[in-house]
Amino acid sequence: MAAAERRAFAHKINRTVAAEVRKQVSRERSGSPHSSRRSSSSLGVPLTEVVEPLDFEDVLLSRPPDAEPGPLRELVEFPADDLELLLRPRECRTTEPGIPEEGKLDAQVRAAVEMYTEDWIIAHRRYQHLSAAYSPITTETQRERQRGLSRQVFEQDASGDEKASPEDADDPRHCSGSPDDTPRSSGASGIFDLRNLAADSLLPSLLERAAPEDVDRRNEALRRQNRPRALLTLYPAPDEDEAVERCSHPEPPQEHFGQRILVKCLSLKFEIEIEPIFGILALYDVREKKKISENFYFDLNSDSMKGLLRAHGTHPAISTLARSAIFSVTYPSPDIFLVIKLEKVLQQGDISECCEPYMVMKEVDTAKNKEKLEKLRLAAEQFCTRLGRYRMPFAWTAVHLANIVSSAGPPDRDPDSDGERRSTWTDRRRRGPQDRTSSGDDACSFSGFRPATLTVTNFFKQEAERLSDEDLFKFLADMRRPSSLLRRLRPVTAQLKIDISPAPENPHFCLSPELLHVKPYPDPRGRPTKEILEFPAREVYAPHTSYRNLLFVYPHSLNFSSRQGSVRNLAVRVQYMAGEDPSQALPVIFGKSSCSEFTREAFTPVVYHNKSPEFYEEFKLRLPACVTDNHHLLFTFYHISCQPRPGTALETPVGFTWIPLLQHGRLRTGPFCLPVSVDQPPPSYSVLTPDVALPGMRWVDGHKGVFSVELTAVSSVHPQDPHLDKFFTLVHVLEEGAFPFRLKDAVLSEGTVEQELRASLAALRLASPEPLVAFSHHVLDKLVRLVVRPPIIGGQIVNLGRGAFEAMAHVVSLVHRSLEAAQDARGHCPLLAAYVHYAFRLPGTEPSLPGGAPPVTVQSTTLARGPGRPASLYLARSKSISSSNPDLAVAPGSVDDEVSRILASKAIDHCSSRPSSYFEGSSLAPPATQPRPTVQKLLHEELALQWVVSGSTVREAILQHAWFFFQLMVKSMTLHLLLGQRLDTPRKLRFPGRFLDDIAALVGSVGLEVITRVHKDAELAERLNASLAFFLSDLLSLTDRGFVFSLVRAHYKQVATRLLSAPNPVALLTLRMDFTRILCSHEHYVTLNLPCCPLSPPASPSPSISSTTSQSSTFSSQAPDPKVTSMFELSGPFRQQHFLAGLLLTELALALEPEAEGVSLLHKKAISAVHSLLCGHDADPRYTDATVKARVAELYLPLLSLARDTLPRLHDFAEGPGQRSRLASMLDSDTEGEGDIGGTINPSVAMAIAGGPLAPGSRASISQGPATASRSGCPLSAESSRTLLVCVLWVLKNAEPALLQRWAADLALPQLGRLLDLLYLCLAAFEYKGKKAFERINSLTFKKSLDMKARLEEAILGTIGARQEMVRRSRERSPFGNQENVRWRKSITHWKQTSDRVDKTKDEIEHEALVDGNLATEASLVVLDTLEIIVQTVMLSEARESILGAVLKVVLYSLGSAQSALFLQHGLATQRALVSKFPELLFEEDTELCADLCLRLLRHCGSRISAIRTHASASLYLLMRQNFEIGNNFARVKMQVTMSLSSLVGTTQNFSEEHLRRSLKTILTYAEEDVGLRDSTFAEQVQDLMFNLHMILTDTVKMKEHQEDPEMLIDLMYRIARGYQGSPDLRLTWLQNMAGKHAELGNHAEAAQCMVHAAALVAEYLALLEDSRHLPVGCVSFQNISSNVLEESAISDDILSPDEEGFCSGKHFTELGLVGLLEQAATYFTMGGLYEAVNEVYKTLIPILEAHRDYKKLAAVHGKLQEAFTKIMHQSSGWERVFGTYFRVGFYGSRFGDLDEQEFVYKEPSITKLAEISHRLEEFYTERFGEDVVEIVKDSNPVDKAKLDPQKAYIQITYVEPHFDTYELKDRVTYFDRNYGLRTFLFCTPFTPDGRAHGELPEQHKRKTLLSTDHAFPYIKTRIRVCHREEGPLEVAQVFLTEIPEDPKLFRHHNKLRLCFKDFCKKCEDALRKNKALIGPDQKEYHRELERNYTRLREALQPLLTQRLPQLLAPTTASLRNSLHRASFRKADV
Repeated sequence: MAAAERRAFAHKINRTVAAEVRKQVSRERSGSPHSSRRSSSSLGVPLTEVVEPLDFEDVLLSRPPDAEPGPLRELVEFPADDLELLLRPRECRTTEPGIPEEGKLDAQVRAAVEMYTEDWIIAHRRYQHLSAAYSPITTETQRERQRGLSRQVFEQDASGDEKASPEDADDPRHCSGSPDDTPRSSGASGIFDLRNLAADSLLPSLLERAAPEDVDRRNEALRRQNRPRALLTLYPAPDEDEAVERCSHPEPPQEHFGQRILVKCLSLKFEIEIEPIFGILALYDVREKKKISENFYFDLNSDSMKGLLRAHGTHPAISTLARSAIFSVTYPSPDIFLVIKLEKVLQQGDISECCEPYMVMKEVDTAKNKEKLEKLRLAAEQFCTRLGRYRMPFAWTAVHLANIVSSAGPPDRDPDSDGERRSTWTDRRRRGPQDRTSSGDDACSFSGFRPATLTVTNFFKQEAERLSDEDLFKFLADMRRPSSLLRRLRPVTAQLKIDISPAPENPHFCLSPELLHVKPYPDPRGRPTKEILEFPAREVYAPHTSYRNLLFVYPHSLNFSSRQGSVRNLAVRVQYMAGEDPSQALPVIFGKSSCSEFTREAFTPVVYHNKSPEFYEEFKLRLPACVTDNHHLLFTFYHISCQPRPGTALETPVGFTWIPLLQHGRLRTGPFCLPVSVDQPPPSYSVLTPDVALPGMRWVDGHKGVFSVELTAVSSVHPQDPHLDKFFTLVHVLEEGAFPFRLKDAVLSEGTVEQELRASLAALRLASPEPLVAFSHHVLDKLVRLVVRPPIIGGQIVNLGRGAFEAMAHVVSLVHRSLEAAQDARGHCPLLAAYVHYAFRLPGTEPSLPGGAPPVTVQSTTLARGPGRPASLYLARSKSISSSNPDLAVAPGSVDDEVSRILASKAIDHCSSRPSSYFEGSSLAPPATQPRPTVQKLLHEELALQWVVSGSTVREAILQHAWFFFQLMVKSMTLHLLLGQRLDTPRKLRFPGRFLDDIAALVGSVGLEVITRVHKDAELAERLNASLAFFLSDLLSLTDRGFVFSLVRAHYKQVATRLLSAPNPVALLTLRMDFTRILCSHEHYVTLNLPCCPLSPPASPSPSISSTTSQSSTFSSQAPDPKVTSMFELSGPFRQQHFLAGLLLTELALALEPEAEGVSLLHKKAISAVHSLLCGHDADPRYTDATVKARVAELYLPLLSLARDTLPRLHDFAEGPGQRSRLASMLDSDTEGEGDIGGTINPSVAMAIAGGPLAPGSRASISQGPATASRSGCPLSAESSRTLLVCVLWVLKNAEPALLQRWAADLALPQLGRLLDLLYLCLAAFEYKGKKAFERINSLTFKKSLDMKARLEEAILGTIGARQEMVRRSRERSPFGNQENVRWRKSITHWKQTSDRVDKTKDEIEHEALVDGNLATEASLVVLDTLEIIVQTVMLSEARESILGAVLKVVLYSLGSAQSALFLQHGLATQRALVSKFPELLFEEDTELCADLCLRLLRHCGSRISAIRTHASASLYLLMRQNFEIGNNFARVKMQVTMSLSSLVGTTQNFSEEHLRRSLKTILTYAEEDVGLRDSTFAEQVQDLMFNLHMILTDTVKMKEHQEDPEMLIDLMYRIARGYQGSPDLRLTWLQNMAGKHAELGNHAEAAQCMVHAAALVAEYLALLEDSRHLPVGCVSFQNISSNVLEESAISDDILSPDEEGFCSGKHFTELGLVGLLEQAATYFTMGGLYEAVNEVYKTLIPILEAHRDYKKLAAVHGKLQEAFTKIMHQSSGWERVFGTYFRVGFYGSRFGDLDEQEFVYKEPSITKLAEISHRLEEFYTERFGEDVVEIVKDSNPVDKAKLDPQKAYIQITYVEPHFDTYELKDRVTYFDRNYGLRTFLFCTPFTPDGRAHGELPEQHKRKTLLSTDHAFPYIKTRIRVCHREEGPLEVAQVFLTEIPEDPKLFRHHNKLRLCFKDFCKKCEDALRKNKALIGPDQKEYHRELERNYTRLREALQPLLTQRLPQLLAPTTASLRNSLHRASFRKADV
């Protein structure tokens, strides 16, 4: 079979492979036009379906981990320590915990204290940080990993700084040979030069003859050295927009702070100092009309002033000596004022009187006012002694904070520290999401301003009637107006200095609002700074994290106007009473400044003589932990007598009132308006409110409310929300079991409590959001507890699961809604995420004691499922059963079928026994210590159950935030496993079957929601999809993994079903791709793919047709190994075993399908997913070992086949038409045939053949040759293609080479060809662009806008959720956008603001170039490694020639592209090895490869980098040696090298000849040192060749000199080409070089002529070889195109023997080559507008095409002819085409060297003026020779050399025009004829009879001069030498009569001409005589001139006319006219 097949292959017979037939049939059967990729895979499972995964746990059981050697063992199973429980101590901000120490705490406080002190419990996956989700690969991390890369050296970078390296800096002129005239004359000097040069270093082992295997081994070892371990670190990081798996652990819950401002009070100084003054600071928000901070009290008095109060002061506590405060502002706004109030000791007189001295007296007048001051001081001293404990209002002022912040500007501090502060502020903001500023002008920040020191000088005196906050707000509002009323008031002048600055991050010596020491507190004796409690202007949603229990009391006003008696100076005393006895006043009132820390009583300031005072006082109290019914605030009203009168007490109580603090168990807060009693309250008053009219009591104003006061609590114990209060109360009652219980007015017994609890659960949704969020942890904890431990009331278990679950759903919803602005990218609320991650614990389990016995769990199956009842039936019924029906509950302590389950070992019956939980202890009965028996359920089981059975409204709420419930379940499951020590249990036994059923039902329903909502609510679908994927990913760490895989498969099936009918499948596919990506981001992704188990091949479908024979391989006679094949395909076994990798690659395969929709988006997503994973593997420390990495790479092997099949649609980086399948088509046995096989097979036969499913590997031959073109599909963008290719390279780099080799051995030829194409494309895609390219890219600004447009399109087309879009926009950082768009393509840039331009620094550009260079090098080396593997594989194959040819092409491409020195060393080593192993490749087959190789090697021989030269010259030397050894001469290599050098020289601009000379010398040195070939002529031949090359180089130097002079340059090239008349290949090369140069200069006619000459040369050679009727007969056939062509016929047989090796072996010396040259000529003629010539060219071409029956080309040719003729018709007048303008240019002067005394005709572009060419030449030569050397000769007269200055250079330029004889004009009819084939030109010179050039009109004459040129215009150059001047008869005589002709036949003509001249002289003499007689005197002078000239003519003719001829022969028939034919006037000096 194999042999037959090979034969068929050799004959290119159209074969039909069985697999192809099957493929065809299956396609027809499925009836879909889809590519077979969908329907064929070796197990018959199409890619659109998910295969049944292996049972993961069973597979692992069957393979003990010890089976794997060493490092691979880690890949087999998850590590044993994968899950762990972390107890993270809760960070306490203060040094002491600050929780109450009182003995008996009530349940609520106890719960709060517990909650605020217990450690965080974290269920930690130890390896999770290795997953891409938690440690993503970003540009920053890539940068980090790229450190330490070595710089790669590149030729193109080196060329920029040529002079840098000393070895390359030798002056080029020193090495060049003399620029002599002929190309070959400089030989001697050249040899001399070459001998003197220094060679590069030699490769030591080059000349040794080693076995090829050893060479390969050595090369490989060298290639493996110092390779970067991770390929993908060199590639840009994966696109962050696609990173759906990205997540991070939430921040732990922390106390909320706004922006913090530090205010320091430095000094307070008045004009006079007579008494102590006390200050109060607070912040007020004018717009919100709210005081937004508590008061800060400060005391800046001097010690002498403080001394005045000694009588009243206890020793002041250090906390009251603070002078600086930190204010927190959550909502910064321009309306915030810092208000400073001053108070002083109470004294007699109202405020105005007391202020008077301060306003009147000045410090400067101290001496003058001495007496007054003394008096005042004395008075003050008396008041302080007597009234020192009372204060009075004094003055106030305010600072507008916005002014400070804005005028201070940004801080002048170290930018880093500033940046850090900002970032931490944003972190804080994230934690306390107060982002919603109310309007635009709120954009005001207090965080980054420059610290400012203020001196406040003006204070306003307080007005007794306007002390309230309302009045203050009016004043503040007024202050902002320009014409403030306050300005008109007389101020109290003082100097208050304060510092305002942003608070430092961790200030030292700081006290919390509770006066606890905040860390760090270095020394308790330091003066503290106080943190001031904020009262935020609007709601702040943040959970409480620490114990805080403060009460603020604000007395507002008192109305005693109706109170009789002396009640004028009123003070209010506040006390916190624990009982009614005066001694029970608690010391809980915070002290102010310079006093004790806490006091038992406090007074308001006194307003003098005011019966209805207003107050601005604030009392701050610390609430006791347990507030009881007896606790109350007692207010006592005193009249203070300011003047000491005998018999009058200092203070007289004039009224009492009180506020009981608890009411129905709730703390009472809010505004109160209280009646005041005149009498002392009676006993037991404290449980009643003053509103109750107690008998026998007298009340002020008849029991009306006269005292207005407000209480505000800031408490993390009391929720202050009725719904929350009730809920907590009920829960605690149940926990305590204290019945009966009073709730508000009702008394609850055990019977009614359940109903109340249910109502309370339902009412939780009505709680107000702020307290709900603040107490969210408490609420959730209690709800979890109710679910897990149903309370037992009256001996019955009350199952509140459903109610609690619903309440939980609503609470989560409310919290989410409140914190919407703070959601993260995935729509998670950070607060809830933090709750689950840190705070949530299973109730009753103490993680700190994992060894102790956990609490007892009593079985309780509320909705008991009967053993035989199917789950679905159960689900349907469960909704109607009341979950709280006590009859359904099982009594505590009953054990159903638990024990049997524990005893059963493995049998899990998912339907029958449905146990829900089991005993966790040893004893069955609850221990006696517990207060009440409880039942414990498992939270995750309950959650799953309740979710599955939930009603529609609740379900909706849950779906919105499904992630929370999923995470809760996962943590519950994890804790359950960790705390119950169940991690050693086999995974299949960890969770009961019923629970797994619920999970399956749950996943199914959520999956369905995703699918159904994707079009209605894309955003929700996106979130749900991600949540579901993360949930399944988490389950993989906990449960039976096979079970999870089956859930994934079920979900996929759901999606697949929906896809068939989906209106917008792209949206669904996008979601599924995200789903897969998240699953694959699991940290044990590799292990989950079972990388270590060998794939089991599919069973053969039928015995008759074994699946293995269906496709024979290229290289082995036996069939391919199905195991290997299925590893490299997305085969059934592959997808089954590597389940996740299979899913991922299947997604990629489907996205890359030609028919896939929405492709560009899906391409990008799928490729990005693979790329991201591979990056993760590269960065993962677990996979650094090579063997492990190879195993990981096996999971991605199908990527190779995928990319290979996608080849036609990848972006073509190697530009050029049809380049993509360069090599595949070369190797394809018969591409045309394969494409349409389908039509040729009889269907019935096909059905028979296709009996079984398709064989493995057959998919690979889907697209072969042209078949792909028909359904090429959407091409991939450059970016996607590059990323896909880099992934392919990753696989090739890391996969096991032996495995790749086996795979390559099994590939069919066309597939192998496509693989080589893929490698070719990889080289092109990662080619190094050079530093300059990076600098260019840097200035491109519109990339980002492309990206935005693509996004917009996606959003419009509905493939992306709008929120996600917003989130993505916020993360947008990609440096390069993607350019794949769908619909619009107008201008790309117009809506891009240039401000977005991200200019990179020089360092960044340097770094990018460094990385890019390393990537290019590594990519090329990977390709090289792979090529070596392919070569190893091919060694023994039959078809090795064609494959090796293709391999060599790839190698050559790699050597030809921009490569680093490092790569070239290895690449050239490989090339040498290839040539030495397979010399026939280069020396037997076509010469194309040899030519290519020589060109590349020569180019590298001229490199500026010595290492490259060393290797290139070694390669070139070995190439010659190899060729020599085959046939004793190396003509082929000689020829090719010479041609290559010629073309290099002709085409390369920056070619460095001095470096090439070095390499030539190196090669010479090798030849001299090569011992093996000493006796042969080899060294001699090498020397000849080197010198020959040296000659060419010498010409090159001259060409370089003339680089700027196009005419001279072309002349030189022309001369070199002439020099190669003897070697047609080289002449052809140079003709092509000239054509290229002409085309570059825009000389299309000349370029066309070069091509015609080249074609003539080829035709001449072909005519020698064979005589074909359709071919032109050598040059003659081209005469009609140009008469110049005949010079190509100089080739005669003696010069050329066509058989000689190496001659005329180029691709052009074929019929095809001739056609190509002619086509090019026609193209150039068309471009030059010479349409008539086009016709002539095609006349030669058409017969060849006809002979070849090439009708396609014939059609094209005739089309072009039609175009040409049409154009000729339209442009008949000729003025539309202007062919050229001609000038005669003469050069005179020795400076011109070769050009001296030469005359040329120049052809210039049409309409060139004389001035233009004159200016051009003058400028050019001036530049060359220097100023004042060049002179333009202004006339056209003959130049007399003797009169010229020898130091100067003269140029004479004359306009000439073509000249035709009359007879010629008969033939030259058209404008074209008169402008083509021009040889004769005419110019006129003016003269006058007296010898001047110009005179009067009558005497003006002109002389005509005719010039003839060597060749006809247009020629292969633009200037042609003048060979002949014809000024009249003398010239004719001189030409024809000087020499006697050798041919006797011409004697007669010669004689006749002599006689004619004699006659002519005679006639002239007669004419002169006659003239003399006729003229008048005026013409005498003219006549004399005529005579002078006649005499000169006669003397010149005399010797010619007198010479004698030999005997004349008989007359000949030729006529005179013929003898004088112009063609013979020319000297034949070719």
